[in-house]
Amino acid sequence: MRGRILLVTGVFLATAPAVAHADPPTSTGWGSAGSLDVLVDHEHVVTGELARCDADGPASARTPGGAAGEVAVFGFGGTTCERKGPVADVRTGGQRFESDLLTRYGGPELKVRTYSAGCATTTDSGSTGSMSIGEVSGFTVPSSIPANYRVTIPGGAAGTALATITLNETVTPQPADGSLVTHAVHVKLFPQGGPASGDIYLGTAACNPYGRGGAPES
Repeated sequence: MRGRILLVTGVFLATAPAVAHADPPTSTGWGSAGSLDVLVDHEHVVTGELARCDADGPASARTPGGAAGEVAVFGFGGTTCERKGPVADVRTGGQRFESDLLTRYGGPELKVRTYSAGCATTTDSGSTGSMSIGEVSGFTVPSSIPANYRVTIPGGAAGTALATITLNETVTPQPADGSLVTHAVHVKLFPQGGPASGDIYLGTAACNPYGRGGAPES
């Protein structure tokens, strides 16, 4: 998609049982501008969480970006995490991500001009998540992005995929406990097996209303 900017927000609410608790737990949250953990050509490339913030500190972080081996290039990214009373709030974002890894196997170069993800706990023991994405190339996205919208990049051996790209990825535990992780973009390499493996995340925000102290008993 070229020459077009998307601004998309998704909301998810996961609610734990609401009961009285003598010492209310403390909500927590953390975020990162992105991360990469990839194995390709017998080389393991790992970035860790870029510009990670936490509601318990550090409250904000930035990364100037740079190359992650021969796999990808991250641009500038930043995060903020805060807690206001019972509510934790996380905001993350970055720009100018590029990866030409798939071109080695006949696939497209992936580019994301801007992206962001966020989450917040709620006063009724749940969490909400949001994301936005700007101009992209190498894959297409709809004008409105539902939770866990998946794009398959074909071209692998025997009809397998070179990669899957999940936008607005929403991860919650089962059974639900009010916590939520949102990834703006999740690239999974050769999900059915192949010459490379691993994951690339752009914009991660995680919130938990019972992060410290644990969820109350139902």
